[in-house]
Amino acid sequence: MKTLVKAMAKFKGGVKVPHNKNTAENESVIIEQPKIVIIPLQQHIGGPCEPTVKSREIVTVGQVIGDSKAYVSAPIHASVSGKVKGIKPVLLANGQTCDAIHIENDELYTRAQEPAPIQIDSKDDLLNAARDSGLVGIGGAGFPLHVKLAIKEETPIDILVINGAECEPFITSDYRESLEYPERIIAGMQVVMKQLNISHGVVGIESNKPKGLQILRDRLNELADLDPAIDIMEIPSLYPQGAEKMLVYATTGRKIPPGKLPSEVGCLIMNISTISRLQEYLETGLPLIQKRVTVDGNVATPKNVVAPIGTPISEIVKFCNGFIDEPSKVILGGPMMGIAQYSLDLPITKQTNAITILSETQALPEESPCIRCGRCVTACPMSLLPVQIERCARNKDLENLKKLNVSACMECGCCAYVCPAGRKLVQSMKQAKLLEREAVK
Repeated sequence: MKTLVKAMAKFKGGVKVPHNKNTAENESVIIEQPKIVIIPLQQHIGGPCEPTVKSREIVTVGQVIGDSKAYVSAPIHASVSGKVKGIKPVLLANGQTCDAIHIENDELYTRAQEPAPIQIDSKDDLLNAARDSGLVGIGGAGFPLHVKLAIKEETPIDILVINGAECEPFITSDYRESLEYPERIIAGMQVVMKQLNISHGVVGIESNKPKGLQILRDRLNELADLDPAIDIMEIPSLYPQGAEKMLVYATTGRKIPPGKLPSEVGCLIMNISTISRLQEYLETGLPLIQKRVTVDGNVATPKNVVAPIGTPISEIVKFCNGFIDEPSKVILGGPMMGIAQYSLDLPITKQTNAITILSETQALPEESPCIRCGRCVTACPMSLLPVQIERCARNKDLENLKKLNVSACMECGCCAYVCPAGRKLVQSMKQAKLLEREAVK
């Protein structure tokens, strides 16, 4: 029988954030169908999609409504059936603008095709299915799945690492995946490992989620004789444990060199919900058209909501019985790495895993002068010097920014979290990285 495996290593730095997993035991609930969905044509890293439908056209659930010839891209599907009301620009959560398809829901849920399993007999079959599913890194990064799975012969992969850390406060959408669909997670791993010839798989889950660890281990034990190559690993509860460098170090003991990808050390990383949704597509043929979104914070009824992609934030908040009081910030994602929104009319996308509503008392304090305490340096998991980078960014000192290796910053927010002066260090890091990129052009 399989036993629970412990983490192999602990990374430097990081912070202990409040657990605040208020929705951990809240089963996923399906939202009432929104009257209109707004589906952006840029929901992934890479080339944006072009619309494949026209205004006033009738579309069905799962129909491709946007696609691109670019390799690093992923098709976009209709999440409801109904009439295309228009194709208009929309401002995304990250401040970019792209076209979005507005669909008026007819509430009939007419499907493009009946559910049917997808046959996978080769690596090419798997890559084609991954692209057809529309899947991207739905933990937040948005990297097209078929590109990630297209591993090269010169960089052989021997370990599939499944990221179930979910170290952000409040968010429990991945945790609910491990409780509600453990069989799908394990089956998806088996398919990927078989077709990509990966010898070992590991699911990394933080120690503060014992129920998720237990359920996955129990399901794995039912399959132990068939696949002893998969381990369920308890990793330390420390933010940002879910970042790829930290996760790989904890689960394998391998260090990813600066500027390199996990493939350089023989690892392929997938989010726990991504692997589950891939298996769901293989079983049903239904592409990625909905997301589980944790709604928590300054909201009357915190929930894990399953909503069609394109549902406005306002509809989801309303489904959770609205705000307790006037919010200070509405964030897509968690409080550490999420992005505050300017409008509740913005839609959720493939990458949205949470809506966190902060009250005035939970928002960042006003900035005051740096007291040179060095806490940001101690907390940085990448061993950077945030306070010096902030100064160089303010002075547009490109020469010293390069020396300070700002490109290694993953914008985790540890520096800002521990800063007693309330310095907006993450914004400074983003500005510094932008300065570097613009200097290269």
